Amino acid sequence: MSLRVQKVRELIRRELSTILEKDFRNNDCLVTIHDVSPTPDMRQCFVYVGVIGKPHQQDAAIEKLTKARGFIQRDLYKRVKLRSSPQLFFRLDKSVERGVPLLNIIDNLPPPLPDLPPEEGDAADAKPSAE
Repeated sequence: MSLRVQKVRELIRRELSTILEKDFRNNDCLVTIHDVSPTPDMRQCFVYVGVIGKPHQQDAAIEKLTKARGFIQRDLYKRVKLRSSPQLFFRLDKSVERGVPLLNIIDNLPPPLPDLPPEEGDAADAKPSAE
């Protein structure tokens, strides 16, 4: 991925997060932008959205964003000046939900064993002799 595409990607992600935080508050769930993936020609941009809430709330949040896509794109175009502004496509990202069970497993691991003290035979080999 070129440096320009990476910079545009980060800029779009940051500005979309600001737009959603300011204008699209959902009382029943939390919506976050996880990733933005523009095509190399910058004509389309896939926005991966994380929704913390119940499954029906997730679908409703994506549907709400899709319906308001024109408003969101217009607000984004005012903030980000590009030669060709990409068309936004919102996708639900469930990576956080897949990671929670893994974090629970890590939290439930037993504590590590303490380090064993070095044995006397090993310590004698480690010290240089003064001969």
